[in-house]
Amino acid sequence: MQFKLKLTAAVALAAVSGLAAAQDVQTVKIGGVAPMSGPQAHYGRDNDNGVRMAIEDLNAQNITIGGKKIKFEVQSEDDAADPKQGTAAAQKLCDAKVAGVVGHLNSGTTIPASKVYNDCGIPHVTGSATNPQVTKPAYKTTYRIIANDNALGAGLALYAADALKLKRIAVIDDRTAYGQGVADVFKATAKSKGVTIVDEQFTTDKATDFMAILTAIKSKNPDGVFYGGMDAQGGPMLRQLEQLGMGNVKFFGGDGICTAELAKLSAGSKVLGNVVCAEGGASLAKMPGGEAWKKRYDAKFPSQFQIYAPYTYDATFVLVDAMKRANSVDPKVYTAKLAETNMKGITANIAFEPNGELKNPAMTLYVYKDGKKSALN
Repeated sequence: MQFKLKLTAAVALAAVSGLAAAQDVQTVKIGGVAPMSGPQAHYGRDNDNGVRMAIEDLNAQNITIGGKKIKFEVQSEDDAADPKQGTAAAQKLCDAKVAGVVGHLNSGTTIPASKVYNDCGIPHVTGSATNPQVTKPAYKTTYRIIANDNALGAGLALYAADALKLKRIAVIDDRTAYGQGVADVFKATAKSKGVTIVDEQFTTDKATDFMAILTAIKSKNPDGVFYGGMDAQGGPMLRQLEQLGMGNVKFFGGDGICTAELAKLSAGSKVLGNVVCAEGGASLAKMPGGEAWKKRYDAKFPSQFQIYAPYTYDATFVLVDAMKRANSVDPKVYTAKLAETNMKGITANIAFEPNGELKNPAMTLYVYKDGKKSALN
């Protein structure tokens, strides 16, 4: 009888211990926002994949914060690259009390959303929005882990003027915060190098027919065209340049066009070989962990890689790194630790300027050889 009582007590104690252990697991949600629908959905999937891969890797580490084992989950939202949907998605994540947010993809959605996150006290890290206005308010909740348009636009203009010796360039932008921002920097830098801006034209991030504006540009006899916008417009624009007999014109753009998808969207246009585009960051071959990480990514998400997944992966780790150093998943507690980040990511060694910009960001120029994107530097 005594043995039976002892056994029963032991079973009860084990059950209580098991219950306590189960209760000690805390679920922490990380928000991710990108265009998961519409013409930019391929970027959105790539960004979301980066976050999900990071969450899987973090959960494999059995992280304990504040005495509790943490299980991270992703709450993905679609902003369709639309500023109004972007702020609605941000508010939804605030209401859901996520611990942090990775996003948004576009500057036009990130800028208004950043105020929403600041007002509700949730930090967000973007790995793709490049307009300098993103960090201008210097919110303590806003961080960027990629070079901004000042680096991209200027780098392209310097290459056009110094390396290619171009003299006459036309500029087109899609009137978004990103497209207009990177075009303005390119234009100002090119002018400072003695390049003549022969024409300025505007389109939208929904357009596919550019014959009218390209015909107007053709009459100005440019030796280069800069486009501030995304690949969904850049691809058809390359085809239409060729149709107009402008196959020798150099074509420049920022990270918005600098994708593997551009080759498909240009549908075999010979002008693809004249493209020079820029990304804020090192090439995968030069990232601290880029090539090994890319192999794992491709195994999980075949044929989905675009540009930004390594950055959204690192952005997720940046949030969790701050939580670990603060020993808290509460944004009120750990947000201050983001400013002290000094983390070796797969994209770079990540540390921030006081305004949330990445310290010492890299910038890489790319061309397309035989239809494949290839780093110039």
